[in-house]
Amino acid sequence: MSLYEKIKADIQQGRFAAGQPLKQVELANFYRVSRIPVRDVLQKLKNEGWLIRHGKRGVAVPQFDPLEVEDLYLMRARLEPLLQSLALEKLSGEILGRARDILLSMEARSGLSAEQIGNLNWQFHACIYRAAARPTLFATIEQLHRQCERYIGYQSRSLHYQSTSQEEHFAILEALHQGHGEQAAALLAQHIEAAGQLLVNHLRQPQP
Repeated sequence: MSLYEKIKADIQQGRFAAGQPLKQVELANFYRVSRIPVRDVLQKLKNEGWLIRHGKRGVAVPQFDPLEVEDLYLMRARLEPLLQSLALEKLSGEILGRARDILLSMEARSGLSAEQIGNLNWQFHACIYRAAARPTLFATIEQLHRQCERYIGYQSRSLHYQSTSQEEHFAILEALHQGHGEQAAALLAQHIEAAGQLLVNHLRQPQP
């Protein structure tokens, strides 16, 4: 696992609390590396929205923001069903089989980390979306998923949403297998909106 993956996974799993500043020297000592790779990783994570500016030159883990979550799921709920619909005519049995294998691997493996859940969740959807051969739209959606990964980890860890998510994934896959594009698009939109709204409502509640 690269330093980038380690720090990202530790943020996702809650090792660094929301609002906590991350200092290059402390991280270099913690991960037993020099400051230069730490600096480069922190800059990359900042560019991807995983970290925010803190002070003049530092960075910190951002607080969970319900408005950001709402914006992300509203964009995803419109763009992803579109891309999935564009992929429909190009979906082969092989592609749908790979997507099913990803879901089955999630079912077979217990104790998945938040990072693993987020990665497999994206692999499932990306397997279908790539068939559309629309690289610009795909890249936009991929970036939205990257921004959502921190929240997906929190959601699976704190709201116990993974079993519901899996049921919805299988329903989407079955609709695609039957060639029911409009139904599959509606199920995908509902899948994104329900998960997003659940998290927004949770984040807007007074925290103890």
